[in-house]
Amino acid sequence: MFGANASQILAWIHFGGGKELYKELQNDILKLNVIGFFTMPMPTQPLGWFKFKVTSVDQLKGLKYRTVGLATDIMQGMGLKVTQLPGGEIMPALEKGVIDAFEFNNPTADSRFGAQDVSKYYMLSSYHQAAEFFEIIFNKDKFESLPNEHQAILEYSAEAANTASYGWAMDQYSKDLQKLIKEDGVNVSRTPQDILSAQLDSWDEVLEKLNKDPFFKKVVDSQRAWSERVAFYDILNAADYKLAYEHYFPGKLPF
Repeated sequence: MFGANASQILAWIHFGGGKELYKELQNDILKLNVIGFFTMPMPTQPLGWFKFKVTSVDQLKGLKYRTVGLATDIMQGMGLKVTQLPGGEIMPALEKGVIDAFEFNNPTADSRFGAQDVSKYYMLSSYHQAAEFFEIIFNKDKFESLPNEHQAILEYSAEAANTASYGWAMDQYSKDLQKLIKEDGVNVSRTPQDILSAQLDSWDEVLEKLNKDPFFKKVVDSQRAWSERVAFYDILNAADYKLAYEHYFPGKLPF
């Protein structure tokens, strides 16, 4: 997380050298017989569900928290006691006190497995999984046996899935977030700044360890250089959307 969002990092895949690094990882390093395409820039995953409103980073220390992947290292670095659980085990673990809080994915996925029934505090915004996208994979031999035009159809279909999937996500996630607030009585708030800052500090330590792998460092350095240039342009140029929202919908934002 260097300041670029998921859409901008997906652009790095296509125009910043990411596609070539991805092929190097698949075919040269891992020796996998696959060809893949990235699609659907995922919105930032929320910090998650809590039994109380979190107002400072100090409240997270010692908290039993569910997450997965590299996010476990980020949260452990902030002093949380992390447990990695599959989605189906989250609710029973929370009810039994095995965990105190958890993150899963988005308002739609979270509400569909009943997060709102066991917790009423939902914190949005986080750096633990802030810029991701999906991966569509084909068998390399099968893919390369197809006529060139059919290969192109599959590749561009993956690109087309960006618009379809992201559009669906914006519609569904926003609807389900409103339902959580208005019908389920969930207290939705934005993650405090000191927690976000602590996450970035933790990322620094995690990256320092991961960068000992030469290929990992090559990928991270490429993403960092891309983010420095692209995020600079976007942050400097983008309209102040929060200002406009508050102008037309005053008092709606919970922060």
